[in-house]
Amino acid sequence: MNRSRSGAVVLGSMFAFLASMTLLAQESELAALSSWVAIDAPTGHEHLAIEQIQNEFAGWDRDSYGNLFKVVGGGEPRRVVACALDSYSYAVSQITDTGYLRLHRIGAGSSHPLWDQAHEGQQLRILARSGPVIGVTAVANGHFAAQHRDETAIISQNDLWLDVGAESAADVTDMGIALLDPVLRHFPAWSYANEVAGPRVGARIGCAATFAAAEAGVNGSSGSTKYLISVQQVFGWIGLGAGVSSDTNPTELIVLGTGAAEFDNRIVDGLGVRADVVLARNDRTAIRLITPAVTDADALMERISLASANQVLDAMVAAINPGAVRPAWIAAPKQTTVLNNEPSRWGVSENSERLIEIEGLLDQVTEKSAVPGHEGPIRNAIFDAMPEWAQEIAQIDEMGNMWVEVGPAGQATVFLAHMDEVGYEVESIDRNGVVNLTRLGGVVETAWEGQPALLQLDPFINRESQAEAPSLRGVFNTRSTPEKKQPDAVTAWFGMDRRQLEAIGVRVGMGVTGYKEGHRMGAFRYSSRSLDDRVGTTSLLFALRQIDPDALKNRVVFTWTVREEGGLRGAAAMAERLGNRTRRVYSIDTFVSSDTPLESSHFAFVPLGAGPVLRSIENASMATPYEFDRNRGIAEAAGIDAQVGLTQGSTDGTTFTIYGAPNAGLSWPGRYSHSPAEIADLRDVAELIDLIQAMAEAPQGP
Repeated sequence: MNRSRSGAVVLGSMFAFLASMTLLAQESELAALSSWVAIDAPTGHEHLAIEQIQNEFAGWDRDSYGNLFKVVGGGEPRRVVACALDSYSYAVSQITDTGYLRLHRIGAGSSHPLWDQAHEGQQLRILARSGPVIGVTAVANGHFAAQHRDETAIISQNDLWLDVGAESAADVTDMGIALLDPVLRHFPAWSYANEVAGPRVGARIGCAATFAAAEAGVNGSSGSTKYLISVQQVFGWIGLGAGVSSDTNPTELIVLGTGAAEFDNRIVDGLGVRADVVLARNDRTAIRLITPAVTDADALMERISLASANQVLDAMVAAINPGAVRPAWIAAPKQTTVLNNEPSRWGVSENSERLIEIEGLLDQVTEKSAVPGHEGPIRNAIFDAMPEWAQEIAQIDEMGNMWVEVGPAGQATVFLAHMDEVGYEVESIDRNGVVNLTRLGGVVETAWEGQPALLQLDPFINRESQAEAPSLRGVFNTRSTPEKKQPDAVTAWFGMDRRQLEAIGVRVGMGVTGYKEGHRMGAFRYSSRSLDDRVGTTSLLFALRQIDPDALKNRVVFTWTVREEGGLRGAAAMAERLGNRTRRVYSIDTFVSSDTPLESSHFAFVPLGAGPVLRSIENASMATPYEFDRNRGIAEAAGIDAQVGLTQGSTDGTTFTIYGAPNAGLSWPGRYSHSPAEIADLRDVAELIDLIQAMAEAPQGP
């Protein structure tokens, strides 16, 4: 290699190294900033964060009103630098006899028109005295869209019903939940590309800046600087008023504002809040307001760029001491983890070990994303959990369907559960980076708008899908001036323009979903998006584990299908393959129940916790009377007290009926279908597993 080429290689490697270090530094800064957005500090309950800051960082004190402060230096002139710590939140305003919580805002809260609607059909966190508890807010079942088509009014706080997995007010009390407990939206610290997003992000970046400067000891060339992390901004920033009134006649007040469309840095006469009463008493106090530039101000996913955050920190430092160096961002302390995943918190039932085992597999499959055509992560999880004998004979077709066929030759009893979930796929990408989406299945679109987003970077579909596709974080965009409840379209943003997205491999057809977690709720309930049909896939797997393949008297096929949502396409391919030799088929899928406060009970009313369901009539098929009687007889013989009912929707098994195979649904009662708030009862799931086994082992009959 000649010397000039050698030098170019070294220089290129150096640039690559520096670029890598810059990227790592940016990721570290974004992580620190997002940690401040994620901390729990509801108005009036800011002590939940303040106490932990004091525990981890020296030199911080609290005044009589609960503000956190630290003083750097001494004497005149005296400056006060203040930010607002509190977050918009709700309080538990009622606990109903049936165990639901009603909510009301603490203070006026957000001015964004979709703030309350962004909390419908979502996981929320109740900050009980004994620790955080997860619940979900009720939303109309996606399968019952026809019953709700005329509901166009935007959701308000009066429409929110919080489901914590309780069956009575006493259950709620046993969970440690009480009236007035604060309630917040539940999701983790959220950053992506070069942005941070979340509730009150502008205000929280102001507190991150205040804290960073205080810890770095930033002060003027003389005098003192009091750093004030103040409380109760929602009530007119009375915490700021209290903090300033306790400090006699400061020379300068620097206020970090709560976020607006454009950056602002200027001297003002007042802040337009109740605290102005105190500020106006001191003629010598100059007030500087520094407002960060944010996008979608006051929305659930208000967002700010790292550059805008640094702009705020630079302006604040320059106002204190123009010669000071920008301090490093420091992460907020971690807070208490969610406790309601611990089953022991509500005692031990006679079958608790089995419920915990079911919950463990649900955790594995519900938290993976797999929209139609991208089911690889679920298929791999199911295959890995199969008994060895089943793995040896499992088959996968070109579409990605997987099945295990076992038992003596002859007509087969076929069981079907689908691996996909509702969601979106990339339809196109605008030049500026806005990603236009196509809906896959009956998505409850209001529950996705303005929420965290995940794009699955999986270029393959069907059987070639990766075991665990990497994902790209972003947000679903929100309307700023909505005129009705439903959006006309849903789009997403990942912090990059089209060229940048394409450079990292984003392509049309990739799946887009939202962030999700599986959570145990109360003693028996479980909630996550995609329980339709991850409960079905899990139940079918457990039934497969329970059977003795050598003892079967009939041919049985256990099938996990693809592309059920929006077309039953995987099942149609299986019906073409197996239909002519299928005696009967069972769809293992949700029974969408009207057992919610938002639905009429005149049909589909099967209570959660009362047992699995013989899904007897649906939109596209029904169990004929003689098949229904046979199925109920098998359930009774197995000691399973199955419920029966009619619901809306269709299942994979309907694709087999044209081949002469009767279809019946074996289901569990589910609430809030096709939304992030789906709920099942683990007792129903345990009995559903036994019901599938009983049907597989039953004599096939004529």
